Amino acid sequence: MKLWQKGFEISKEIEVFTIGKDKDLDVLLATHDVLGSLAHIAMLQSIGLLTKQEWQILTTELRTIYREIQQGKFIIEEGIEDVHSQVELILTRRLGEMGKKIHSGRSRNDQVLLDLKLFIRHEIEEVVNLVKPLFQTLITLSNRYKEVLMPGYTHYQVAMPSSFGLWFGAYAESLTDDLLLLKAAYKITNKNPLGSAAGYGSSFPLNRTLTTQLMGFDTLNYNVVYAQMGRGKTERIVADGMASIAATLAKLSQDVCLYMSQNFAFVSLPDNLTTGSSIMPHKKNPDVFELIRAKCNKLAVLPQQIAMITANLASGYHRDLQIIKEDFLPAFEDLKNCLAIANYMLQNLKINPNAVKDERYRYMFSVEVVNQLVVAGMSFRDAYRKVGEDIAAGNYHPSYLVHHTHEGSIGNLCNPEIENLMQQTLQGFGFEKVHLALNKLLTDDTGFIHEKHTQP
Repeated sequence: MKLWQKGFEISKEIEVFTIGKDKDLDVLLATHDVLGSLAHIAMLQSIGLLTKQEWQILTTELRTIYREIQQGKFIIEEGIEDVHSQVELILTRRLGEMGKKIHSGRSRNDQVLLDLKLFIRHEIEEVVNLVKPLFQTLITLSNRYKEVLMPGYTHYQVAMPSSFGLWFGAYAESLTDDLLLLKAAYKITNKNPLGSAAGYGSSFPLNRTLTTQLMGFDTLNYNVVYAQMGRGKTERIVADGMASIAATLAKLSQDVCLYMSQNFAFVSLPDNLTTGSSIMPHKKNPDVFELIRAKCNKLAVLPQQIAMITANLASGYHRDLQIIKEDFLPAFEDLKNCLAIANYMLQNLKINPNAVKDERYRYMFSVEVVNQLVVAGMSFRDAYRKVGEDIAAGNYHPSYLVHHTHEGSIGNLCNPEIENLMQQTLQGFGFEKVHLALNKLLTDDTGFIHEKHTQP
């Protein structure tokens, strides 16, 4: 069954090519499709396109379908085009002609827009809930090792003293900026497109404000043409947020891989968290971090993929947009897996407390010696020249005492301030409002507007 079919059979070759992977991916949208339908029929009843009894019967059955999806009992059958058609087919089988009434006042265009936005909201929350423990692990490690020095590099050359506290804390703060970007993407997503229909509205007196409230959206996409233009744009903006987190994970993973090598030996992992070689018995490879690096670098490309698909599309719907789902929907699972395993690995990471004692690092303390001479009264340029001459003459003796006190330095990490930044960002998402609205949509039979009216 196809919602648009009008008494003729489409070529099988065309059907296979145009549907593509949509049926498999649409299963990911199934619960969200039902939530959207629950809000839509409550609105239809409020404007008189459904009777109160029809609304109650349809609501009960949609909630049953929702539970069946959660239990893994939902499939998109052979010959059924998409999740929207499957849900409507189930309703029609169980309720007869009444099941066909749920599509009044909407198109598959705004239906899939809505499904995607509900899916994105849910997935962003799950990503945030995995960033939080990773952030806390990094802060904990930063505080634990705040006084343990490690070599700092620039240009892959020995540079200046750093610390494990500084290193771990840097990635914690990076995640705060990543979530700021993701929060902006969430706010752009959290606008209701339902009622834009095929992109030009409807002659039905739809109450778009009501569906916005019922699904816990912050507001709605007001202009119906822009609502459709948001398809692809929303995914690209969200992909940018995901790519930012992925970039942090990829850089962290590269550091770990580098620092685990024998030439650095700053950190190590327990044997059971590494892999070996089929020919070299001594190998302990950081495969997990290498795979995180690769998966996250792949995520970094996603915004560009979406941008290229949408770059030359005029306003209005185009089938090109379907292709975005193939890379975009699975990307959340990849990012979530990377966040979870990175947190697990970091909790088991071992640091080398004597890393800076290696002879190759003796000269990175030269800046500390220069600064000590400046404090004693010598100009910086004279102190710099003197220490350089001492190094050349073999008279340089490093001081392993590092006294940094300014904000964000080795001796003053500002971790409480970083934690406060993260907390402020987390509070700004407003997930609780969504939870309350959707729970009411799934359980409450008394909170909707049932009297007929034409406009909000």
